Amino acid sequence: MKPERTVILSPTEADLDKAAELLRTGQLVAFPTETVYGLGGNACDGNAVAGIYEAKGRPSFNPLIAHVADIKSAQKLVIWSDMAEQLAQAFWPGPLTLVLPLKPDHGVSGLVTAGLETLAVRVPAHPTARALLARVGHPVAAPSANPSGRISPTQASHVLAGLSGRIAAILDDGACGVGLESTILGLSNDIPTLLRPGGLAADEIETVLRYPLKNRDTADPLTAPGQLLSHYAPNASVRLNVTAPDAGELYLGFGAREGDLNLSSTGDLAEAAANLFEHLHQLDARALPIAVAPIPYHGLGQAINDRLQRAAAPRS
Repeated sequence: MKPERTVILSPTEADLDKAAELLRTGQLVAFPTETVYGLGGNACDGNAVAGIYEAKGRPSFNPLIAHVADIKSAQKLVIWSDMAEQLAQAFWPGPLTLVLPLKPDHGVSGLVTAGLETLAVRVPAHPTARALLARVGHPVAAPSANPSGRISPTQASHVLAGLSGRIAAILDDGACGVGLESTILGLSNDIPTLLRPGGLAADEIETVLRYPLKNRDTADPLTAPGQLLSHYAPNASVRLNVTAPDAGELYLGFGAREGDLNLSSTGDLAEAAANLFEHLHQLDARALPIAVAPIPYHGLGQAINDRLQRAAAPRS
């Protein structure tokens, strides 16, 4: 049953308890992570997970990430490996999601995995997310808390604008620090595969592993979130790698290329990542086409360009 209104909660002990109880009883709660706000539902409750897809208007063939409080909780759900341990020790809690084969007794709803035999799992770093997950005591499925395909939310106000009345509560703890969804790494075979670039740069992972990652073949079937061609999209059209905008276009600048807004006037890719979705929200509210300055492809620039390419893709 849909809630009549969406309650705004704060990161107090009492409100964290309320949010955890809502999740335990099958309700949907949006909460902050270091990447973006997630739309949480009990990953072991098929009705709750179905509610996530319904609230977002998300296609059910697009799998979800299970968020857990710690490494031990992840090990209860998936078949762990030495490589998973190495990466978890290096980057968890943090903006890295690992895709691993499910354990036989995992207990996770098949809607979370979209029927696959693997599960995407993450330990977020945001203290409010971790406090909430520790209280809930079970995995929480949580895609970005926005209507499917639209700009991801990095503030509670973004969530409210898109999902008010569709979910029980929003746990508001300010803006997200990273601002891009997690990097997703497939570990279901011997070759670690970059399934989605994100808030952890691929070269940092390669430094730990000491060899390059395999890139996903775009012709492969969906195996993780964020692989749809059109995604993260504003209502306005988006044009990329623009050095000079046309008349009537809003310009999203970077570095020395100033515009209506600038992702980072100093060319800092971490700052650009943190600003990307908020700036797109602001420009989209002006209902004009958006042109975007060129963004370097190294480091976090790979993930920024991935999001921009999907935002600019033809809409289905």
